[in-house]
Amino acid sequence: MDNRIREHAETLVDWSARIESGDDVVLSVAEGAHDLAVAVAEALGARGANVVTTYASEEVSRAYLRAHAGDFETSEHELALYERADSVLILGGGRNTFATADVDGETRQAAARAKQPIREARMATDWMSTVHPTRALAQQAGMSYEAYRDFVYEAILRDWEALAEEMAQLKQLLDDGNEVHLVSERTDLRMSIEGRNAINSAASVAYDSHNLPSGEVFTAPYDTEGEVVFDVPMTISGARVRDVWLRFEDGRVVDFSAESGENTIADLLDTDEGAPRLGELGIGMNRGIDRITDNILFDEKMGDTVHLALGRAYDACLPEGESGNDSAVHVDLITDVSENSRLEIDGEVVQRNGRFRWEDGFEP
Repeated sequence: MDNRIREHAETLVDWSARIESGDDVVLSVAEGAHDLAVAVAEALGARGANVVTTYASEEVSRAYLRAHAGDFETSEHELALYERADSVLILGGGRNTFATADVDGETRQAAARAKQPIREARMATDWMSTVHPTRALAQQAGMSYEAYRDFVYEAILRDWEALAEEMAQLKQLLDDGNEVHLVSERTDLRMSIEGRNAINSAASVAYDSHNLPSGEVFTAPYDTEGEVVFDVPMTISGARVRDVWLRFEDGRVVDFSAESGENTIADLLDTDEGAPRLGELGIGMNRGIDRITDNILFDEKMGDTVHLALGRAYDACLPEGESGNDSAVHVDLITDVSENSRLEIDGEVVQRNGRFRWEDGFEP
C-alpha cells in the first residue's frame, strides 16, 4: 500500500474528524475507495471507535432511482443510523462519474426532498468528506493516474495549522464586514454578510470544516443583487455544465442561462423555494490545488477561485436562533478570479486577480 494512503487516513481520523475512543462512526465507502477504507478502518480500530461501514455506489443509486415506483419516503432506519452516530466519514472515489446522468430531474428532486431529514441528521454529526484517487477521477480530470495521485496528496497532505492561520485573516475581514462585492468582466454581484459568521475551513471539525482537502473561507450571504458568470466547467448530477449565468433580484435568481447543462440548472432551481437563493459564498485558498479537475471537493478550494452555492445555508455561519436559507440542495458553482477581477468587503479591495492583500503580487 502506498504510504500516502495511510497518511491520508491518519490525517482524516486525527486532524479532521478528531475521533476518540468509544465514538460511534459511520464509514461510507465508495466503489473505488477500498484501499483508503482499509487504512481508515485500521486507524479507527487503533483508537477504539465503533464502526458501521456502508457502501456508496452511484451505479447502485442509479439502478434504484430508475426503477423506483411511487413516491419517495424518508428511510427511518437510515435516519436512525445517523441520529445515533457521533461521526460520519465519507470516502469518495467511484468508478463512473457520470453513472447517474440518465436519471431524470424530477426523480432527482423527489429523492432529494425525501433524503433531506437524513442529510440534516448526518450534518448534525462530526462528519467529514474526502476522496481516494481513482482512475475514473483521473480520467475526468484529464490526467494520468500517477499524476492525479500526486495531485490529490499534494492537496490533502498539507500543513493545515499554518494554512488555518493564514485563512484566519480573511475570516476576520468577513466577520467584521457588511457587504461583499464581486467584480469581473462578466460579473457584478453584491451580497450582504452582516451578522454572519465566516468559517475558517481548515479541514477539521474543530474549525467547523467538513472536507479533506479543504482550504477555503466561507459564509452565508443574503440579499443578493446583480449578475454572475461561473466559467469553471463542472459536472452536476452526472451532467456537464459550463458558463452558467445567473441574475439575482431581491436575493433570488430571476433569470439564468448556460452554454451547456441549462436543463440541469433549471431542474436545480426548481427543486424547492430555497434553491434559487444563495446558501454560501466560498473563497478558495488552497495553493496546493493548482488546476481544475472537475471534482468540486478540490476545485472549490483552489486559490484564484470563488464559489457560490445555490440552496441550503450552513448553520455554523448563522447567528444563534437565526434560520438561514433552507433547501434540499446545496450545489456549488465556481468562477475564476485570477484575471481582471476584484473582491471587495465594504468597499475595500481584499483580493485582486486572485491575490490577497497579504500575499506577494497583490496590487492595491
